[in-house]
Amino acid sequence: MVLLTRLDVPHPPDGWPAALPVVRHLEMHGLVFTEQVTFLVGENGSGKSTLIEAIADVCGINSEGGKAGTKYASTGMPSPLGEAAEVELTALGIELLRGPRRRRRGFFFRAETLFNLARNVSGLPGFWEDDLTAQSHGEGFFTVLDRMVSGPGLYLMDEPEAALSFRSCLRLLYLMHQVAREGGQIICATHSPILASLPGAQIVELGENGIQNATWEDLQLVDDWRRFLAKPGSYLRYVLESD
Repeated sequence: MVLLTRLDVPHPPDGWPAALPVVRHLEMHGLVFTEQVTFLVGENGSGKSTLIEAIADVCGINSEGGKAGTKYASTGMPSPLGEAAEVELTALGIELLRGPRRRRRGFFFRAETLFNLARNVSGLPGFWEDDLTAQSHGEGFFTVLDRMVSGPGLYLMDEPEAALSFRSCLRLLYLMHQVAREGGQIICATHSPILASLPGAQIVELGENGIQNATWEDLQLVDDWRRFLAKPGSYLRYVLESD
C-alpha cells in the first residue's frame, strides 16, 4: 500500500518554476501514485529534481536531503513549488510522515548534497556510523542507503545512480525491491534504464507534454541507450565531428 497517493499544485507560485510543463500539468491534473516504487524520468531541465524537492518539502523531509522530522544546520527555506504543493496521504502515511517526530519514517537521498549532509550527521544516533570520507563514492552511497532506506516509510531519491557502477545499480535495484516488499514507498528521479526496469514500478515521464505514465520499453532513455550500445560509432562520429 502506498503512503503518498496524490500530489497537486492547485495554485502554482509566480515565476519559476510555474512555466515548467510538469507544473502546469500538476495544476490541471495532479499526479497519482499507484505503486510502491515510482520512477521520474526525463531530460535535464524537465523538472525531476524540482518535483522531488517539492514532495520532500510538503511531506516534512528536508528538501536538501535528509531525514523526516529532523532539522540540520544546512536546512533552508522550502522551495516555491513545495510551499504551493498539496498531498493526499493514507492513514499510515499520515502516521509515518506527520506523527510524533521520533517515529517519522522518511528519507531524501539526494546525490549532490549527500556528503555535505554526512558532515553534519555521520555518527549521530539514528544515522550511520561510518565516515563517508574514508569510502569511495559508491561505497558511501550504500552506507547511507543500507542504513536509512528500509521498512515502511517514504523514501525519495534524486539520481542515486550518480556514483554507481552497472553492478551497483543492480544492487540498488534489489534494495528497492526489498523495501517495496517491506511496505516502503520509493519515488526516484533517475536517468538509469537499469533502475527504471524494476518490475511492477510506475514510470512517469516528464517532458514538453507535462507528465505521462510510460512503459520501460517505450522510454526515450531506453531507446537512446539501446541505439548507442548497438552502434556507438554513429553517435561518436556526430559528436566528435561537430566542431
